[in-house]
Amino acid sequence: MTLALLACALPAFASGLIEDATKRVSPARRMVALLLAGALGAWLLGGTIGFTGIAFLDPIAQTALGAFLLAVFVVAGVANSINIIDGFNGLASMCSMIMLSGVAFVAFSVGDMWIAGCALLAVAATLGFFVWNYPMGLVFLGDGGAYFLGFLLAELSILLIARNSVVSPLFPLLLCAYPVVETVFSMYRRKVIRGRPMGMPDGVHLHSLIYRRLMRWAIGSRDAHVLTRRNSLTAPYLWVVCSLSSIPAIIWWDDTFALACWLGVYAAGYVTMYWRIVRFRTPRWMVLKR
Repeated sequence: MTLALLACALPAFASGLIEDATKRVSPARRMVALLLAGALGAWLLGGTIGFTGIAFLDPIAQTALGAFLLAVFVVAGVANSINIIDGFNGLASMCSMIMLSGVAFVAFSVGDMWIAGCALLAVAATLGFFVWNYPMGLVFLGDGGAYFLGFLLAELSILLIARNSVVSPLFPLLLCAYPVVETVFSMYRRKVIRGRPMGMPDGVHLHSLIYRRLMRWAIGSRDAHVLTRRNSLTAPYLWVVCSLSSIPAIIWWDDTFALACWLGVYAAGYVTMYWRIVRFRTPRWMVLKR
């Protein structure tokens, strides 16, 4: 089954790797590859979403086609969200390790040793990458690595709730709230506020704002070693942001009501922090002292 999991991840990984090497794979084609990976996971592994805990989605999830399509959409969305947060040394890799560790913990708690083992293997492999990526950036994830980690995170989370009904379907959503909220908010910001296509890249993600509004002021020189230090100091802020959703998800993994409450609080906190930074009203606790 592990080999089947890796085979399902191949379209996502391959599309990102080809983009890294050629810079000629359009976002639309990469999204198709992510959707294909999600479809393979739903078909070969049984990774469908039959219950969401969200009132307006449950009627869809309760049909075979709806459960299949929801899983495909979630896998593609989470994989793409990990790629979106892959902006600074150690950011996507550490956040992925935090979230995969949460999957492993809950899988172990319910006795699903295969999912726990796969998640821990992914954490170990990512840790090997992390020590070379952070803080000096000697190697990089690229689109291929980000899509691969995102696929594993999404697919293992879906399989966890599909194989273990005691796990709340909102557990993966809160666990992955940082990249998911970042992606959804970015789509809203581009389309509604700026009137641009939702898929158009920009430079005002939360991690970009922290880099420009906090790190640039605290460490202003443009020497190469200073730029590298400024890059490396950005990621820890987002590790905390990621942990603020992952820790409650791990604690209340079987309590749908508590998870829903935490998700609402987290989303509101994220938007509030974003707007304070973008309006030059950064909370004092976030300001790095010289």
